[in-house]
Amino acid sequence: MTADTTLERAATTQGESISADTGLLILRLVFGLLFAAHGAQKLFGWFGGEGLAANNAGFEKMGFEPGTVFGTVAGLSEFVGGLLLALGAFTPLAAAIVLGTGIVIVNTGFGKGLLGGYEMGLLFAVVALAVAFTGPGRFAVDYGRPWARTGLTWGVISVVTAVVAAAVTLIGKAVL
Repeated sequence: MTADTTLERAATTQGESISADTGLLILRLVFGLLFAAHGAQKLFGWFGGEGLAANNAGFEKMGFEPGTVFGTVAGLSEFVGGLLLALGAFTPLAAAIVLGTGIVIVNTGFGKGLLGGYEMGLLFAVVALAVAFTGPGRFAVDYGRPWARTGLTWGVISVVTAVVAAAVTLIGKAVL
C-alpha cells in the first residue's frame, strides 16, 4: 500500500463523513423545525394554529383528561423536542421526546389504520429513532462538547426513555 493510496482513502472517508453530517443537518433542521412549528401551533397559535385553549379542548375530546395537562405537555414536547433536534442539542433527550410523542400519536391514530391514522406518528418516531442511534452529526451544538452522548448505548437509552414516557402518558389517559 502506498502513501498515495492511504491519503486517497482518508480523503474519501472524510468526504463521506461530511456528506453524512450534511445529510443529518438537513434532516434535523427540516424535521426539527417543522415538529417545533406543530408545537408552536398548539402553544401559541402561531402558523395558523388554534392556540393553547383550543388545543387543550381538543385533547379532552380525544380522551386525554385533563386536557390542560395533556395538551400543554404535547405542545411543549413538540416545541422543545423539535428545537433541540434541529439544533442538535442534547440529542438523546431530544430524540426521546420526539419518539415518545410519536408513540402516543401512533397509539391515538391506530384504530384509523395506517394512512390517515397513524402514519405521521410513525414517521416522527422513525426519524427520532434514526437520530437517536446515529447522533446529530458534526454540524450540531452537541458536536465535540463534553456532554455529547452518541452511539448504540445512548440510542437504546433514548428508546427506553421514550417508551416509558409514552407508557406513562397512555396509562394516565386511561386512568384519569
